[in-house]
Amino acid sequence: MKEPLLYKIVRPIVSFLFKIVYRPTYKGIEYIPENGRIVLGGNHTNNLDCLLLISSTKRVIHFLAKDSLLEGKFGFIFKNMGIIPVNRSIHDKGALNTAINTLNEDKVIGIFPESTINRTNDIIMPFKIGCVKMAHDTDAYIIPFTITGKYVPFKKSIEIEFFTPYKTISDDLTEENDKLMEFISSNLEEKRR
Repeated sequence: MKEPLLYKIVRPIVSFLFKIVYRPTYKGIEYIPENGRIVLGGNHTNNLDCLLLISSTKRVIHFLAKDSLLEGKFGFIFKNMGIIPVNRSIHDKGALNTAINTLNEDKVIGIFPESTINRTNDIIMPFKIGCVKMAHDTDAYIIPFTITGKYVPFKKSIEIEFFTPYKTISDDLTEENDKLMEFISSNLEEKRR
């Protein structure tokens, strides 16, 4: 997959404006390597989460996102931002294969394993297995992250924290998925105290 030119043009602008408006706190950004295949996986709180991730690193992040984003008046923008469209009404093997091919080119995948914004009262929703599967199949590092707080303009109220990269050690993907979900959930619980 070619690096999207629009992403490289837009990222510095978005990052600059995002940091002025939302004043996010970044922790653990030193864990994101300058090269190599990685999967960024964490909780999903708001539509702005993608911009928060984009503003966290200079590396191009290829997000898995619902295919409907590529339709309508903004479809052209999303198509040229390196998004990998996912048909959420089926088990979309095509999207997974595209993500795996992207990782095999030593690129970055960004994914929210909850697969949608968590609007429940639960600290986290059940994770889909795609994050650990693509990392397992490509020997990529998973870098877990947590997003806490609210997006309140001009208030320092949103935080993203990245944690130590690790590789899957088991072929039991359900176990690996549970491990990732538990790690993120326990860190979110700790921050709520």
